[in-house]
Amino acid sequence: MSKKRVTATVTYIPQSGGFWSLIGENGEEWRPVSMPEQLKYNGKKVDVVLDDADDDFSIYMWGTPVVVVSFQTPLP
Repeated sequence: MSKKRVTATVTYIPQSGGFWSLIGENGEEWRPVSMPEQLKYNGKKVDVVLDDADDDFSIYMWGTPVVVVSFQTPLP
């Protein structure tokens, strides 16, 4: 994927102990390997730059694993 800029909604997924995710406007699903604390608000719209999370192994069988390179929250 290399770096990709997207607008997404932060969503908490309660399966397998729970994890934070990003769901794009087109329904694409990403699972940040380390979600920044500032983004951990369910339903929050964010603009993020994502990059591949190489060699990520996880119990969560959901979404594409990514690294959040940068982010900002859109103004209301």
